[in-house]
Amino acid sequence: MAEAIKKATRESFGMALAELGDTHPELVVLDADLAKATQTLLFKQKHPERFFDCGIAEGNMIGVAAGLAAAGKVPVAATFAMFSAGRAYEQIRNSVGYPHLNVKVVGTHAGVSVGEDGASHQCLEDLALMRAVPGMVVLCPADHYETVAAVKAMIDYQGPVYLRLGRLPVESVYHNYPDMPFTIGKGNTLRQGGDVALIATGLEVYEALQAAELLAGEGIQATVIDIHTLKPLDAELVTEAARATGAVVTAEEHSRIGGLGDAVGAALLDAGCAAAFERVAVNDIFGHSGKGMELVDEFGLRAKDIAAAAKRAIARK
Repeated sequence: MAEAIKKATRESFGMALAELGDTHPELVVLDADLAKATQTLLFKQKHPERFFDCGIAEGNMIGVAAGLAAAGKVPVAATFAMFSAGRAYEQIRNSVGYPHLNVKVVGTHAGVSVGEDGASHQCLEDLALMRAVPGMVVLCPADHYETVAAVKAMIDYQGPVYLRLGRLPVESVYHNYPDMPFTIGKGNTLRQGGDVALIATGLEVYEALQAAELLAGEGIQATVIDIHTLKPLDAELVTEAARATGAVVTAEEHSRIGGLGDAVGAALLDAGCAAAFERVAVNDIFGHSGKGMELVDEFGLRAKDIAAAAKRAIARK
């Protein structure tokens, strides 16, 4: 067992990026006047000649990143998710996705856990937007350890990638699974149970594990799967879990439209797999200002909410 490190995934990203700069001379980093918040400042401090602050001009940042990729560099373009996936969507689609360039787009401060900045900054649509870009890989790690692994995998991958990160420190998950590999497109089964499958991404992975403990106290055994790659989705893994349990719950800090729930539901439909299905996600509403984790609770994204959804799904088998 490794050390349980409670850290914001944006901080883990910044640390991993700075270290990778030592061994990847082709790696360049771009930011949009938010280097301290996104933690790309760590890369800037170690490799200032390979860091470019494009100012509050996110579309231009993506265009510059596309040009650098076309010239053989590996650019990482980071800003808040609302400003990368949101404001710069057209440039991501046309300048990165269409020519399938090797650009890594990073969206930090995603979800309602951004907190006090409110609805204008609480991006709940980024996974849907990025999943819709042809050829785009979409990653959403659960904790410090998985973020470090995801950053390395993303840099080594040839093609466009979107990496979703959060603002607040998150509980450690993978200190309990030090030998678990990180492979783009392959989910990780963290717990086995025959009654229901809890399929989660991002900070909801920890909540799903806690929900499994709550359910175990009531004699209900849950499988827990971490889907760190929303695209390409590990359809085989989620379909096997659905067939084995007959009941599925997805959990994500994202709109219920276009994210993990829709991806898993579509995979089950494509496979002709019938299972009772529940989604834990933000309903078709905007967020609002508040304390980050209090909002996670308010919007029904905690372990107790996942456990309740699991019992509803089991009742419908």
